[in-house]
Amino acid sequence: MTLEQYANFSNYAVASATAVLALSWLAYLVQWAMSRQVAPAAGETAEHRSEELVAASPGPTAPGLTAPGGDSDAGEPGHGAAVGTAAGQNGAGRKVEVTRAEFAGRIGLSFAVLGGLILLAGVISRGIAAQRVPWWNMYEFAIAGGVLVIGGYLLLVRLWRVEWLGPILTGFTVVLLGSSMLVYVPAGPLVPALHSYWLVIHVIAAMIAGAAFLVGASASALYLVKSRAEERTPEEQRTGYLWHLPGSAAIDRLAYRVHAFAFPIWTFAALIAGPIWAQYAWGRYWGWDPKEVWAFISWVIYAGYLHARATAGWKGQAAAILALVGFASFLFNFVGVNLFIDGLHSYAK
Repeated sequence: MTLEQYANFSNYAVASATAVLALSWLAYLVQWAMSRQVAPAAGETAEHRSEELVAASPGPTAPGLTAPGGDSDAGEPGHGAAVGTAAGQNGAGRKVEVTRAEFAGRIGLSFAVLGGLILLAGVISRGIAAQRVPWWNMYEFAIAGGVLVIGGYLLLVRLWRVEWLGPILTGFTVVLLGSSMLVYVPAGPLVPALHSYWLVIHVIAAMIAGAAFLVGASASALYLVKSRAEERTPEEQRTGYLWHLPGSAAIDRLAYRVHAFAFPIWTFAALIAGPIWAQYAWGRYWGWDPKEVWAFISWVIYAGYLHARATAGWKGQAAAILALVGFASFLFNFVGVNLFIDGLHSYAK
C-alpha cells in the first residue's frame, strides 16, 4: 500500500469506528430503557448496594445489568438465581426484563470492543501514512485519545466490572470522533518545533491522563445523580437501571481512585515533559503561553481535589463538583485554547 492508501484507509477506519461506537452507545441506551421498570432482586439492601465495587475478583463478566457492588447478575450465586426466584407474581416478568437488558448490554460491550479495534487500526494507519507518531494536531489527538478511552474502559470492565460507565464513555467518544472531523488535517510531516522524542512522551502522557480524567468525571457525574436519588427515592420506588449501579459511596471511591491514578501522569505531562519539550522547541522551560497556563490551571484544580480528599476528608457532592470543574478546565485546554486563543501551540489545530 502507498502512503496515500494508508491515509485513506485511516479515514475510512475512523469513520467506521465512529459508527460502530454509536451502535454501542445505542445498545447501552436500550439496556437503560429496558431496565426502567426493573427493581433490584429481592434481598438486595442498601448496604449491599454500597459495597466496594472493586472488591470482586478480576475476571471476565457478562456486560449486562450489574448487581450492586459491580457483580454480574449472571453466573454468580445470589445474582442470576435471585433474578429467577424474585418474590411475587412479577418474578418471571422481571427475569425476562433483566435478560433482555443484559443482552443489550452484551451487544453494547461487543460493539465497544469492535469499535476500539477499528479505531486502533485507523490510528496506526494514520501514523504509517504520516511516517511519524499520529498525535501532533487536534484531529490526531482526538482519534488517539479515543483509543485510550475505549481501551481504558474495556480494561476497567475486565478488572472492576464497570460496564455501567459504558453509555457515558462510548457516547463521549462518538462526540469526540465526530467533532474531530471539523478540525481534520491531512497526514503530513511535522513542523520543526515537534521534531523531538519529547513530543511522544509529553502527548502520550497527556492523553492517558485525559482518558482517566474522563472516567473520573463520568463516575463523579453518576455519583451526583445516584446520591441525590438515594436521598429522595423511597426504597419501594427504586426501580430501573440507576438502582442496579453500585451505591453512591462506591462510585465516589472509584472516582477518587481514578483521579489519584491520573494526577501523577498529568503532573509529569504538564509540568515535567512539557517544559522540557518547550526548552527544546523554543529555548525556555516556561513562557506563560495560553496552553501552558491552562494546563497549570487544570493541574491546580485536580491538586486541590486530591488534597482536599486526603487532608480535609472531602467526599460527596463538593468533591464531585470540583472533579467536574477540573475536567471542564482540561477540555477547555484541549479545545478552547487551541481554537480561540492564539499562542505558540496554535500549530496543534
